[in-house]
Amino acid sequence: MTTLIGLHMIAANAFFFAMIAYLFPGQGSQHVGMGKDLFALFPRELAAAQALLGYSVEELCLRDSPPGALQNTAFTQPALFVVSGLTYLKRLRETGRQPDFAAGHSLGEYTALFAAGVFDFQTGLQLVQRRGALMARVSGGAMAAVIGLGSDRIAKVLAAEHLESVDIANMNSPDQIVVSMLKADLDQVQSALVRAGARAVIPLNVSGAFHSRYMAEARREFEVFLQPYSFAEPRFPVISNVEARPYGRAEAKRLLAEQITCPVRWSDTIRYLMTHPGISFEEIGPGAVLTGLLKKFPAAPVRT
Repeated sequence: MTTLIGLHMIAANAFFFAMIAYLFPGQGSQHVGMGKDLFALFPRELAAAQALLGYSVEELCLRDSPPGALQNTAFTQPALFVVSGLTYLKRLRETGRQPDFAAGHSLGEYTALFAAGVFDFQTGLQLVQRRGALMARVSGGAMAAVIGLGSDRIAKVLAAEHLESVDIANMNSPDQIVVSMLKADLDQVQSALVRAGARAVIPLNVSGAFHSRYMAEARREFEVFLQPYSFAEPRFPVISNVEARPYGRAEAKRLLAEQITCPVRWSDTIRYLMTHPGISFEEIGPGAVLTGLLKKFPAAPVRT
């Protein structure tokens, strides 16, 4: 009887967690040493990355060589794409199954699209290399993580303080929002939001005001860069940062360009995925930033 009950429980759990969504991290998850267990497993992809980029991704990730490059957007984005992409290939090799859904935070959306077969590894790396270079050229901006206030409250405070030059960049969780602005406005923004009740307003170590109006020129140049490319339809749904809904037919070029200036709707993405009964989440890539954010959604089951 005990054995039968145990089998029924296993079957019930297998049914309940019948669907899996892979979540791919973005910039901020990089760290020295990432990928150390991957590079020897995928020599072909590693060689292709080095040939395309003109430098060793392995040296960059394991030894931050050249010094400090891993924190430079132009290097960070290709490195993260390679490591997260190889992590996915390793997971695919281990499990023999694709996820039912995928989503990626900002840069991570490219890894999600690669996983879904929208483009191959080398094409994804070309796109990310160009994206990172364009975004790295934008200077004079700042970003800050606001802890303890929702996006609606932040918008009201910014309007009341006449800080119309500030954009909401990432809606990461119900009480973690990232704002983008000119560097000159950072102190005023911090003061206003702390007075309004934010537990903390933490400046981010980034070179520009990403996912905001200040990336408009980078978006225009990236739109031109995307034109010659042809993309396949996703093999499984990929949830876009811009719309928090699955990519539709032939939408990759539009959504990837818009993503540069539009906010990352991560909270809405997780809520959308949670509407599918039996879904669980697994972070695929370096670090555990997205797993940490999932803790803000108590009903979101996480696989480790």
